[in-house]
Amino acid sequence: MDQITPKIAVIGSGQWGKNLVRNFYELGALTCVCDGRQEALNEVEGKYHVRTTRSLEKVLDDQAIQAVVISVPAAQHYDICKQSLLAGKDVFVEKPLALTAAEGRNLVELASEQRKILMVGHILQYHPAILELQKLIQQGELGKIQYIYSSRLNLGKLRTEENILWSFAPHDISAILYLLQEPPTRVSSNGGAYLNSHIYDMTLSTCDFKSGVKAHIFVSWLHPFKEQRFAVVGDKKMAVFDDMESERKLVLYSHRIDWVERVPIARKDGGQAVPIPKDEPLRRECEHFIECLRTRHTPRTDGQGAVRVLEVLEACERSLRNDAHPIEIATRVTRY
Repeated sequence: MDQITPKIAVIGSGQWGKNLVRNFYELGALTCVCDGRQEALNEVEGKYHVRTTRSLEKVLDDQAIQAVVISVPAAQHYDICKQSLLAGKDVFVEKPLALTAAEGRNLVELASEQRKILMVGHILQYHPAILELQKLIQQGELGKIQYIYSSRLNLGKLRTEENILWSFAPHDISAILYLLQEPPTRVSSNGGAYLNSHIYDMTLSTCDFKSGVKAHIFVSWLHPFKEQRFAVVGDKKMAVFDDMESERKLVLYSHRIDWVERVPIARKDGGQAVPIPKDEPLRRECEHFIECLRTRHTPRTDGQGAVRVLEVLEACERSLRNDAHPIEIATRVTRY
């Protein structure tokens, strides 16, 4: 395949977008940055000396730009994705793909019609720890998976256009679907809206899977400390991925339960750190997008996978609004 580096424009250079700008610049693919804030563009020009513009139309009209990377508020994802695809651009958009599954499906169909790449920034699927964890599960190292627990907590940036479920939970839902390779059949979710009666600040969601696995997802931006932890419990071993750890990010525990005189006794294991590369997940993600542009292969985190995440989020939202009543999911996207 032609190894010429594609020309990419990043739309949005805010808190997360500036990381995308940095990575695509270092990979030699950044040709333009678009942002509505002149101060953000001044910063980009000073650091990277690339072309900047406040006009989305100029980016989309530029035939030399093959692909766009979208990092703007979630409420704008659908419209900018649609415009970009119709303008003949390949697209990498940060999560969530859209704010409804119906809009997500529309973008997937449009990308297919236009024969364009549509990739979504579900970054955990590029994290070395999650990739290693998926390998351990597939090899049977953990045995039969019983449940998964994830926590993504922080005293973080509070949003008004989306609640904590839509802001934080897509990361963990995407990772769980990737690890289990099956959709949930039912979800329930409850939470609390403390700062604004219409915006949930914390939620706890449970997903039931046909295989018998349960997944519990706890997210909050109103928490006294930062935590990003992921535990997978099997009947042979347990694994914990703690992204706040610098060295022991992924630890395997050989805990077991012995029955003594018909009483269960826990035999705890100190845990064994699993060696993983120290690659930056975002760099891996950006490299993957460039490779997909070159080869025209379907991205690991494609539009269909993003729609599955949206279907789960919508079901959790319905449960939230109905006093945690369980919601059955009829997943329309079935490819895993």
